[in-house]
Amino acid sequence: MAAPMLRLCCPGRRWALACIDGCSRHRRGAPNGCTSSRKRGQSSVAQQPFITAQKPRKGEHEWAAVVGLEIHAQISSKSKLFSGSQVHFAAPPNSLVSFFDASLPGTLPVLNRRCVEAAVMTGLALNCRINKKSLFDRKHYFYADLPAGYQITQQRLPIAVNGSLVYSFCAGKNRSQVINKTARVKQIQLEQDSGKSLHDDLRSQTLIDLNRAGVGLLEVVLEPDMSCGEEAATAVRELQLILQALGTSQANMAEGQLRVDANISVHHPGEPLGVRTEVKNLNSARFLAKAIDYEIQRQINELENGGEILNETRSFDSKLGCTIPMRDKEGKQDYRFMPEPNLPPLLLYDTESLPAGADPQQVIDIDRIREQLPELPSVTREKLVQQYGMLPEHSFTLLNEVGLLEFFQNVMKETRAEPKKVTSWVLNTLLGFLKQQNLAVSESPVTPSALAELLNLLDRKAISSSAAKQVFEELWRNEGKTPAQIVSEKKLELMQDQEALEQLCHAVMEGHPQVVMDVKKGNPRAINKLIGLVRKVTLSRADPTVIKEILEKKLAS
Repeated sequence: MAAPMLRLCCPGRRWALACIDGCSRHRRGAPNGCTSSRKRGQSSVAQQPFITAQKPRKGEHEWAAVVGLEIHAQISSKSKLFSGSQVHFAAPPNSLVSFFDASLPGTLPVLNRRCVEAAVMTGLALNCRINKKSLFDRKHYFYADLPAGYQITQQRLPIAVNGSLVYSFCAGKNRSQVINKTARVKQIQLEQDSGKSLHDDLRSQTLIDLNRAGVGLLEVVLEPDMSCGEEAATAVRELQLILQALGTSQANMAEGQLRVDANISVHHPGEPLGVRTEVKNLNSARFLAKAIDYEIQRQINELENGGEILNETRSFDSKLGCTIPMRDKEGKQDYRFMPEPNLPPLLLYDTESLPAGADPQQVIDIDRIREQLPELPSVTREKLVQQYGMLPEHSFTLLNEVGLLEFFQNVMKETRAEPKKVTSWVLNTLLGFLKQQNLAVSESPVTPSALAELLNLLDRKAISSSAAKQVFEELWRNEGKTPAQIVSEKKLELMQDQEALEQLCHAVMEGHPQVVMDVKKGNPRAINKLIGLVRKVTLSRADPTVIKEILEKKLAS
């Protein structure tokens, strides 16, 4: 949202003091050195040099940080919130602008039904109370990418209030402990996006693209129940998964479909809350976590050195890794909120209040939408753990990587291998190759069918584990061959001739009498050496388990 300032996140409430594992109470220390050329209109707050976080000296106070979030999600809709203009990312500048979007005199808003249904669905998924009557307001401010001079939003009575977002993250030594936390949802409101300002520093010009003007947004306001960057990033990622599961927003942060403003302050435990700053327009979970943690340490350092925190808006410089002042909020801007005269109250119904004989196309039934809610990410994770016996942390990874869960499920449909083995190959081998090449799951040269066929070969012991890895590497080169063809060409099949294997084991034992003697003396590692020698002779085409059985039988005789 292009507005200069957003509403305070729950002023006067007591915010959470601590976060588990990595978000503990903050101690002395300052953020990384961040210097930047100050632009006109920016606050003159001095940037503090970075000092690595240190343990407090005896008698010094600990610091507690509190974080609230305002999240703006672009609604998945073919048209804008109040006009029939299409919504397309990266369309030519000013090619998707209606007369209403450009704010020409005499044009009137027409509310998009799809956007209202998306807001109701999101509110229900976040355990909100849906207001059967909500109102639209005008929020006035002047900026070049806001042609009307005001934004239509829901200040007085939003569409959904008083919900909760439950999110989980892995903690502990091996990240095997799942910690569940809850952030309260203050409200969800419908509002229109502004246009986009393109700054050309070389020509000292600002160009305006109104394609985004009027696009429908969901603003989700989370109460300040978080205390560090990791918690905030995890909460946003969970909300992102929920929106994607609902289909209410694609929530692609790289395309600006999910933008976050973070409200941050620090104080000593047991004392009143400190002055907050707002870091605006964070468009990745990683940058969100970094910006929050930097700002926490910056505020602590400022206060430790006798300074004061200004109630200001800041931006995050991802290259320098620090927050930069944009404008202070001491002179609070008057947005002159007023009711939107061209839009009547938005009325919603449930089964009890639905008028008799009402046209379903003309009303929105909350209970009907509730019945259509899809499976949410938390339920999907529980099912994965129960159905496949996988570890909770593995279920998180499957959902967090876009397209990975679908890939896993498609492999499971076509293989006889155990779920544990499939999980290992998908999360370790496949995901490892993808990350190494910086590829998305959809760009994987190895298809689910190819991996399933490879695992079937491994499951029926047609190839060894080491041979399977060779086959995977060949599949990754995407030469159009099937696993069976690769195994045949490379001669990677396991030896099935029991008599031949016994002869090879006998020959190896005769050629290494000292190793045989070590085994008989009780050295448990010596037999592994014999197994390795036999596998070397067979070019790794013999099953280690079968080799071990033959060797033990011969050694016992």
